[in-house]
Amino acid sequence: MIKHFLTCCLCVSFTITTIKAQETFVPQKSAEVKIMLDKPVGDMYPMWAWFGYDEPNYTYMKDGKKLLTELAALSPVPVYVRAHSLLVSGDGTAALKWGSTNAYTEDSNGNPIYNWKIVDSIFDTYIKRGMKPLAQIGFMPQAMSTNPEPYKHFWKPGDPYSDILTGWAYPPKDYNKWAELVYQWVKHSVERYGKKEVESWYWEVWNEPNGYWKGTMEEFFKLYDYSADAVKRALPTAKIGGLNIAGTRSENAQKWTNAFIQHCISGTNYATGKKGSPLDAFLFHAKGNPKLVDGIVRMDMSPQLKDISTGFKIASSYPETKNLPIIIGESDPEGCAACGMATNPQNAYRNGTMYSSYTAASFARKYLLADKYNVNFLGAVSWSFEFENQPWFYGFRDLATNGVDKPVLNVFRMFGKMSGKRVAVQSSRMTPLDAIVENSVRGEQSEIGALASADKKTAAIMLWNYHDLDQLETAESVQVSISGIKAKKVTLTHYTIDSLHSNSYEVWKKMDSPQNPTAEQVTALEKAGQLETIGNPQKLNVKEGALEINISLPRQAVSLLKLDW
Repeated sequence: MIKHFLTCCLCVSFTITTIKAQETFVPQKSAEVKIMLDKPVGDMYPMWAWFGYDEPNYTYMKDGKKLLTELAALSPVPVYVRAHSLLVSGDGTAALKWGSTNAYTEDSNGNPIYNWKIVDSIFDTYIKRGMKPLAQIGFMPQAMSTNPEPYKHFWKPGDPYSDILTGWAYPPKDYNKWAELVYQWVKHSVERYGKKEVESWYWEVWNEPNGYWKGTMEEFFKLYDYSADAVKRALPTAKIGGLNIAGTRSENAQKWTNAFIQHCISGTNYATGKKGSPLDAFLFHAKGNPKLVDGIVRMDMSPQLKDISTGFKIASSYPETKNLPIIIGESDPEGCAACGMATNPQNAYRNGTMYSSYTAASFARKYLLADKYNVNFLGAVSWSFEFENQPWFYGFRDLATNGVDKPVLNVFRMFGKMSGKRVAVQSSRMTPLDAIVENSVRGEQSEIGALASADKKTAAIMLWNYHDLDQLETAESVQVSISGIKAKKVTLTHYTIDSLHSNSYEVWKKMDSPQNPTAEQVTALEKAGQLETIGNPQKLNVKEGALEINISLPRQAVSLLKLDW
């Protein structure tokens, strides 16, 4: 075997209790990881290339456009984007958990007035970058709401979450007017972007009707029927789905989900009077549950994975849905992107590498759960974008702060370098699927796991050192044995996210955490936010299709070993 030793330095993760890391270390433990490039287990499809956010008006603002450009560059196929509030009344001024387009108003006689200017500016931003909308049909325009006052909320972090539920969350006064609004929107989209383009989008009705909807279950089904019928009248080949339920694993959510599917299969359609309703994609949500324990963040992947497992299981249980495209409409470590760590200290995982390692470990399990239930898994929307003109590293769940990329975004850059087939992996320290679904990673040892892919002339191995507790430990030695390489020589590039690489947050802290960084500091932060390598690419000899690579992997770090030949 050819042995190549690469080292990286100890990771510094943010916790409420400040823990100082030593700058040098001697690896104390070891893990063995085996990668079998000649044993495919499934496609390396880009289900990770989906993103979403509450505040649609950020889309066309300075940092929003910058981040969307970067997201569009992640994947060789189009990235999908989902945003709330695309039909909400207002002047387009952005605020936390708020957005508006004023797409629908009425004149003094109650006649509809359609204005697509802001909606177009949002979708134009996507289309210009080769992205696709996961177009959310919602929420209720003020002129159409059965309870229009109060309408705009003024929620801020620390306020009761229920304060956001104002007039936009209610059913329409007139379902025919609602249907006509949806019809006109889809018709306008076809006229503006072309039939072929809009056929490639997904449309979906509302968001989390077991929380964001102030009507009954049957009233939501009625809203869905009228919306789906309108979409199909405007473009018969359009794809529409639902229901983006929250807390999928809960008894209440399962009741909603099964009732919705059964309604779409055999219920009486409120709009047409016929049997059933169109359902071209099945959507649900999945969230984890971090807590603060003795001043330290403790993540919990189990609720999120149970949500996913439940959603996949429900979809696979009906002949009519088992082959439908499945989209996890929001898939995150917890449920409130705009709740910063000042008011929600358990969210302190968001700035550093804790978020990175959680993302790597959880997305790997999404592939495995899709394999287990044999479902048509299309995408998982990371409800994480950016918050325009907010304090630096405030602790929002975002991918960038003030135009500077956070460590977590580099995990998606790593995913973008993986293609072809997923291949078999074995790790002496990887938690079995059923165990991590049930208990997350709570033992004395952290998890050292792997996800690997192989294509015609390239392979990629993602490795992570994850534990639910955001504590620092001595970096660990990882022996990576690779077999099935169809080349005699390869070029190895080692990308990593740790305290010294791909980590704008650590660089910002070393600058004494400036809230008004200089232009020179911003440039340095932007550079630190990009995906970095350890050393330069190296040429390695392969013997009998095999190679051994040894690296040191700090707690909460993520590495990608990229082989090219």
